Amino acid sequence: KVPLTAVPQRTAISHAFGGLAAGLVGTAKFVLWSVYEPEELSQFRMAAIVAEVLLGFLTVTGSLMAAGKLQEVKWIPQRPVTYPFQNVSNIGLLGLAVLFGVLLVLNPTGAGAGYLFAGVILLALAFGVLLIIPIGGADMPTVISILNSYAGLSAVAMGFVLDNKLLITAGALDGASGLILSIMMCRAMNRSFANVLFGAFGQVQAVEADSQQRHYKSETIEGAAQVLEQASLVVIIPGYGLAVAQAQHRVRELYDQLTKAGITVKFAIHPVAGRMPGHMNVLLAEAEIPYSDLIEMDEINADMPQCDVALVIGANDVVNPAARTVKSSPIFGMPIIDADKAKTVFAIKRSKSPGFAGIDNELYFQDRTFMLFGDAKAVVGDLAKHLAGGGGH
Repeated sequence: KVPLTAVPQRTAISHAFGGLAAGLVGTAKFVLWSVYEPEELSQFRMAAIVAEVLLGFLTVTGSLMAAGKLQEVKWIPQRPVTYPFQNVSNIGLLGLAVLFGVLLVLNPTGAGAGYLFAGVILLALAFGVLLIIPIGGADMPTVISILNSYAGLSAVAMGFVLDNKLLITAGALDGASGLILSIMMCRAMNRSFANVLFGAFGQVQAVEADSQQRHYKSETIEGAAQVLEQASLVVIIPGYGLAVAQAQHRVRELYDQLTKAGITVKFAIHPVAGRMPGHMNVLLAEAEIPYSDLIEMDEINADMPQCDVALVIGANDVVNPAARTVKSSPIFGMPIIDADKAKTVFAIKRSKSPGFAGIDNELYFQDRTFMLFGDAKAVVGDLAKHLAGGGGH
């Protein structure tokens, strides 16, 4: 059984296997037809095989790299890896693979066809790795959607190779849905496709110098529970830390205690919170939080100035005011949940380390923000217990 925290990695690995299947089928068909039935290897079929192999194999290595980053595998760098002329070299690599493919289409059974085909495979595998290493963890939900789209498109090409209309239809639906979801998520971050794929988002920049002189204000569980008891509107903002701690059921207990006391509770859902599309919705649905209380970012932001307490659980970059004001920040321009506009902010965090984008969160240093350090499951559970035994609203 895969834990919910590992579902993004599991999804990426599924895409890798889908791409591998397409790539291997394309390779098998090329070898079979070129050796035994060269008359079957028409230019159209060769074009479909090239597309299938190129998309399939770049999806394999790209998805494995994405899964490795999410799993924090030691030999895969978590931060974006950049080097001079990176985008030029990547585009050149892809262009070379396409050139090999065009040469194959023009002469599918030529003397050097086997070498060209092997070149397409190797270049696709290399391109998949080089495509993902400059992308930071904050963009992983979008990257997984894009890889899903690539896997679907490789299935479409496989359908043309095998003359399978069902495969073409299913692959087209998969590819289109992945593409549409990617576009929607890019819009949610106020960024373009090209910026996600080539912008090295999440790169650590030189904005950390004064964090050493700044200090958090912390609060006790008892103090936070007392403030929650006096609130009329509480907005809970979940993030990846909620998934890591498996705290969704404790959040349900806290939700029950607050609503029992007559306090209105809403959940603010950022489109890219977590590590895959809909990550927070899945977690909260598992804990049977009413769907009507899950509010999207654009809608909840209008209520934040009236919010008495914003409870940030494991979210970081999606509530960072630096996205509005600090032009040097890698998240500048990304729409965020306006937690800083609430009257009081409690932020539950495992440690003082920055989020996946690698930068300090300006929210944590503001006057109205109080930190509750510790495991989210334990902290939320303690808050629920204090509210249960501490009287009504």
